[in-house]
Amino acid sequence: MFRHTIPIGRIFGISVDLDLSWFLLIGLLTWMLAVSYYPTEFHGWTVGQYWVMGFVTALMLFVSVLVHELGHSVVAKGYGMSVPRIVLFIFGGVSEISAEPPSAAAEFWIAIVGPVVSFVLAAFFWEIEPLFAWSPQLFALVKYLAYLNLILGVFNLIPGFPLDGGRVFRAVVWRFTGKYRRATAIAATTGRFLGFALIFLGVWQALTGNFISGLWTAFIGWFLESAAGSQLQMEILKSVLGDHKVYDAMKQDFPRVPADTTLQTLVDHYVLPGTGRYFVVNTPSGFAGLVTLDSIRKVPRSDWPVTAAAQVMVPLQSLDSTRPDAILWSALEKMGRDGVNQLPVVDGSGIVGILSREDVVHYLHVLQAFAR
Repeated sequence: MFRHTIPIGRIFGISVDLDLSWFLLIGLLTWMLAVSYYPTEFHGWTVGQYWVMGFVTALMLFVSVLVHELGHSVVAKGYGMSVPRIVLFIFGGVSEISAEPPSAAAEFWIAIVGPVVSFVLAAFFWEIEPLFAWSPQLFALVKYLAYLNLILGVFNLIPGFPLDGGRVFRAVVWRFTGKYRRATAIAATTGRFLGFALIFLGVWQALTGNFISGLWTAFIGWFLESAAGSQLQMEILKSVLGDHKVYDAMKQDFPRVPADTTLQTLVDHYVLPGTGRYFVVNTPSGFAGLVTLDSIRKVPRSDWPVTAAAQVMVPLQSLDSTRPDAILWSALEKMGRDGVNQLPVVDGSGIVGILSREDVVHYLHVLQAFAR
């Protein structure tokens, strides 16, 4: 989902990344607070104080969002689920949990803990407000953070997937139907409906004079509808792929090249004719690694005639890979998380195949054709 992120650290073993859209919202929120909210609510500050407080408040909002997401992540890890990273982006944050919840109860508690954390933060900031009465700026900051965390908790309880409330709703439907995918489809459909409702509300606000608020509401509705729609499509794909394995879709006749093949030869004889986008490097002792178009592009064109495939390949031991008996959908998710277009399929004897996104799409079309 997030291809362009900046890692900023790790908490509890979880990587915390900033999506590039995060910087856009920091700028917009700082501007809105500095020129609108703070001057309206608190008079007599200097222009510099308004801007500094706007920036600090924007940063503290995302600290609150990070704590909210950590709540999800810690509970998920408590259920034995892996959480590789948390990404902060323009609409808040998301915990990338790498597996489906093991039960409806697990889904409920993982989802509900986020709003609970936000409500606890709101109560905390509310309680400490009197301690900062001596400083108008700090008092304003704490007051606004109490309000924002309250809004964050309430908004996330809206029963529209992928919001926390939508996930709670999915857990309840899952509990009563016993079917995870059906519950996800129902929750995602509800999320799309609420997304369209927010878009309509935002347009109405914009047309009645509240342009900025209306634009933001419509933007959030668009995001909610898009995310819910994507989740619905994912569930349809899951249902079609079912329990099919990687060996059902992988290519066993993948392109192999000797280790001393030059990049110029690869481009002239394989890439340009359209016969290859990746190449397994073959040595006398077996397959040693993988050369992709990206690794070729990183080498200056003038060096292609004198650069061997073995010099730019990613060694086999450093490659993300999958097993032939792995679930096909899980391998596709892995490609998405790792941002790669193909995975070597490895067993005890080395590389036995290559699975690419195109292979999965082709296999999916075959399954759909037979289903019809």
